[in-house]
Amino acid sequence: MNTIMRKSVLSVAGLAFAGGVFAGPVAAHATPVADTKPAAVQTVAPKPQGEQSHIGLNDEQTANVKAIIAATKKAGLPERAAVISIATSLQESKLENLGHLGDRNDHDSLGLFQQRPSSGWGTPEQITDPEYSTSAFLKGLKQVDGWQDMPLTDAAQTVQVSAYPDAYAQWEQQATDLVAQYWNS
Repeated sequence: MNTIMRKSVLSVAGLAFAGGVFAGPVAAHATPVADTKPAAVQTVAPKPQGEQSHIGLNDEQTANVKAIIAATKKAGLPERAAVISIATSLQESKLENLGHLGDRNDHDSLGLFQQRPSSGWGTPEQITDPEYSTSAFLKGLKQVDGWQDMPLTDAAQTVQVSAYPDAYAQWEQQATDLVAQYWNS
């Protein structure tokens, strides 16, 4: 590093230190001012990542959306958990409660979230129960540190461990819209 650059860096560092020394004790003895404003609440959903997909829903799929929302509320979790759950189900099953698919099946995956009995998600009967499968997914989601603030696809992937980790992101807008439509109904 040349001499002029070194002196500039040291000067800036010295000013920062001096500012901390002089402001620190003053700030430590100052009378704190109470902040009377309520804490900010995030009211805007994060912007969805990437290109978004959308499918039309039939009555069964709509009933499954409502079941996911009901299970999320029963678990005491916020709307964001329902958005992640619905987006995950849109990717895994298009919100259809899938039974055994024969040769088209990915191992022994079943239900809304393509959960596997052999991986400990529950029995085939449990996994094909929308409330149970959603609760199982949410139990996994709650174990992900910081899931509330991470991108949807990262939260879903951490629970699902999919071969296509980025695929969940494409459903975020539709999932957000569905939660907005049915959360209070």
